[in-house]
Amino acid sequence: MNLSTSNIKDPNFKKVSQKIVSEMKRLSIPGAAVGIWYKNREHIAGFGVTSIENPLPVTPDTLFQVGSISKTLTGTMLMQLSEHGKIDLDAPVRKYLSELRLQNESVAKQVTTRHLLTHTGGWVGDYFNDFGNGDDALQRMVKDIARLPQIMPLGKIWSYNNAGFNIASRIIEVVTGKPYEQAAQEMLFDPLGLDMTFFFPSDILITHRFVVGHYNKGKNTLVARPWAIGRAGNGVGGVVSTVKNLLTYARFHMGNGSRIMQRKTLKAMRVPQISMGRRGSMGITWFISPTSDPVRFSHGGATHGQQATFMFIPDKDFAISILTNSDSGGVLNTNAVTLALELYCGIKPTLPQILHTHENELKEFAGSYRIGTEAFDLKIKNKALMLYPIPLGGFPKPDSPPGPATPPMRIAFYDKDQVIGLDEPLKNALGDFIRDEEGRVEFLRISGRAHKKIK
Repeated sequence: MNLSTSNIKDPNFKKVSQKIVSEMKRLSIPGAAVGIWYKNREHIAGFGVTSIENPLPVTPDTLFQVGSISKTLTGTMLMQLSEHGKIDLDAPVRKYLSELRLQNESVAKQVTTRHLLTHTGGWVGDYFNDFGNGDDALQRMVKDIARLPQIMPLGKIWSYNNAGFNIASRIIEVVTGKPYEQAAQEMLFDPLGLDMTFFFPSDILITHRFVVGHYNKGKNTLVARPWAIGRAGNGVGGVVSTVKNLLTYARFHMGNGSRIMQRKTLKAMRVPQISMGRRGSMGITWFISPTSDPVRFSHGGATHGQQATFMFIPDKDFAISILTNSDSGGVLNTNAVTLALELYCGIKPTLPQILHTHENELKEFAGSYRIGTEAFDLKIKNKALMLYPIPLGGFPKPDSPPGPATPPMRIAFYDKDQVIGLDEPLKNALGDFIRDEEGRVEFLRISGRAHKKIK
């Protein structure tokens, strides 16, 4: 297993790489690749192996599933269509998808493409299904979305919504008259030279070196199966790519526009649309940092046993992508990006001061919370709130069994209704309780989702 950083010359990139290798060992992550762009220079490296069962060395050209980073490509394509006058982000989706049905008819009439691209649809967003590899897979998925409950009002609360991007991807199909994957190839991949970026079920990707996902069960690291997420999810999380191609994509978004898109259109994607609480704002698919100096734009991705992160800072000519083949990769990504931001951009994390909270004050927050495929209990233990994850399964298909439970994690208050995770994998993650009109706790928004209190 290649975990050596001895051949890396750039001192900052070497430190980031050493952090990645250290975290791989600590978290039992088989493989990772990293790419950093800084002031017109590219730094890339790969570490570890593609699979514990059939190991090959990970290189910068090794393919990983990038998960929900795919959503930013879907958003970019829709902004391209908007620039050409082919769609209006603020027109009802039914202008393009007359067949759209949702559980709430009023929402179905009013929902816009902007709602979809900013995660403000308000229905259960974590729903996954596999409708085969035919050209009708996405159309069938959108039809199935009609069953999802409406949890919160349209456009009012930001809560991560995968299913909204199934609908957004289908809009691209209808407006272009082409399958989503063909539209992506013609609108983005070919013009940008993303020659190592693919979608399953294209068999071109398996002629190149690619990783498989892994998860840890006790002290054992196991291969995660199935590998594919299903064609219906390609515009949600189906891109397979390399760190080198992702840096090319980052430079496009940091650039001054091109024959593909004008600069003003690219910049419009980075305008805050809705608050995500203390963690920042949501742009058109981009997560926008809460601090303004310098502003960071990012997106992560998770599939079955693979975790990815992607960030760029136009004001610093800086971009980073880290791809891992383990469910534990999210912790590695967070810690390595934190170090890279300090080394390259002088950005140090500022964590809030934890408040002392009396046990009586915690009682209204304890209970069971759920949205879609995510559930947990909040319990009071040792005068603190403990979050106990409840695996439900449901990915990549509704009947997929749950994986192993994550250990309980402490969360603590740092302001009124504002909390921070104290233990991995939620360490330093910010969350907030959202109250109803009568002041009762209704949601805990953490890990991007507004989980509804159900008892």
